Amino acid sequence: MKTNSKIMVACDLSAHSKEAIRCGAALAMDLNTELLIVNVINQRDVTAMEHAIEKIKAEISNFPVTIGEYLEGLKKQRKDDIDKLLAELDCPKPPHAIRIAVGVPFKRLIDVAKDEGPRFVVIGTKGRSNLADVILGATAEKMFRHCPFPLVSVRLQE
Repeated sequence: MKTNSKIMVACDLSAHSKEAIRCGAALAMDLNTELLIVNVINQRDVTAMEHAIEKIKAEISNFPVTIGEYLEGLKKQRKDDIDKLLAELDCPKPPHAIRIAVGVPFKRLIDVAKDEGPRFVVIGTKGRSNLADVILGATAEKMFRHCPFPLVSVRLQE
């Protein structure tokens, strides 16, 4: 595990994660540290696309897409989308890095946190009802149960 003072933000590209990035950026500026924005491509979606590509390739022999090409394109698109979110922020931007991972979202977020050793992790929450997975979102709820680092939850302003 690296030991540094990064602030990690979990980003699923929703309005909730945009607010988490805003909060994480402000905290990083106040604490004079780097921001690490992490997005996870859900393994469930990758597996579904693998099956779809296999089925298409069985019917069209020269189909040009592989799962590797699909993932590379998706990673580039997500990085571009995160760059757009950062550009839309109306606050100073700290030095930052973007990391796109593949896997079960809460598990991969925890793996990245263990690898990077952030001061804390910022995550957006839904805040709509009294059910844990609806209030927090399933990934946020699991992060609160399993993450070995302090978590800061950020709710979208109503």
